[in-house]
Amino acid sequence: MRRCLLALLAWAGFSCQNGAEIRQRSDFTADWRFALDADGDFSDPDFDDSAWRELNLPHDWSIEGDFSPDHPATPGGGALPGGVGWYRKRFTVPERDRDKRFFVDFDGIYQKSRVWLNGHLLGYRPNGYVSFRYDLTPYLNYGAEENVLVVRVDNSEQPNSRWYSGSGIYRNVWLVRTHPVHVGLWGTFITTPAVGPDEAAVAVRTTLCNDSADPVAVELETALYDPEGNRVGEFRTGRVGIPAASDTSVLQEVKVPDPELWSVDAPSLYRAVSTVRIGGRTVDRYETPLASVS
Repeated sequence: MRRCLLALLAWAGFSCQNGAEIRQRSDFTADWRFALDADGDFSDPDFDDSAWRELNLPHDWSIEGDFSPDHPATPGGGALPGGVGWYRKRFTVPERDRDKRFFVDFDGIYQKSRVWLNGHLLGYRPNGYVSFRYDLTPYLNYGAEENVLVVRVDNSEQPNSRWYSGSGIYRNVWLVRTHPVHVGLWGTFITTPAVGPDEAAVAVRTTLCNDSADPVAVELETALYDPEGNRVGEFRTGRVGIPAASDTSVLQEVKVPDPELWSVDAPSLYRAVSTVRIGGRTVDRYETPLASVS
């Protein structure tokens, strides 16, 4: 059986001595309000949704309906109703986080979703299976003033699938807080161009984002860890300049001696941690769910 090196990196926030600077990824699935309504417009943040059903995500309203071969989805689509659903969530952001960036990550909404924050349309996504992100920062309220996130989901056009699709925000939702200078979404691309029992070559291309109004110089360190948690390799850059409101890409390469090769019988999983520093101060630490197989 062919053996290979599998570099696995987990997407998560870290805690450290300056945790207020490090990215935070929070579960955003609790305490949503929901209603089925194809005709109304409930994007106004001042709308009173207190009579709506309260629920936690993920949620699929179709599976809560009655089965019938007469539904437009047909038996091939599950014989369940579609329709238009609305979701609303209220939340606050501390005043101390006014200098941070905030994003909402949707792992999956079926389908044709529109999202508003405080009455501002963030975007439209026709696809029901691809995850996506919106930047909340320009429209956020801080301190005691509430924010209202609204999602409209339209699965009324039936049939639209060769199988049962479900309807609604059927996967997890995450609220992500970062420093203005950070690793971009899915911003680490890792390959293993050469792998052998004695040595593995690992290449990491990282996208660094500067969402601030000023140019900045950063240092990027990427560390590799073996399945036992031992640090087996690292890349360090000198100062990398990023213009204001821009991105830049950094390629780092390292050799890992005596790699633990992956196989079905011994699935050895490596991980990498990317750390971004400004003037020696850590502003972001990032892990990516990416497997590179050679």
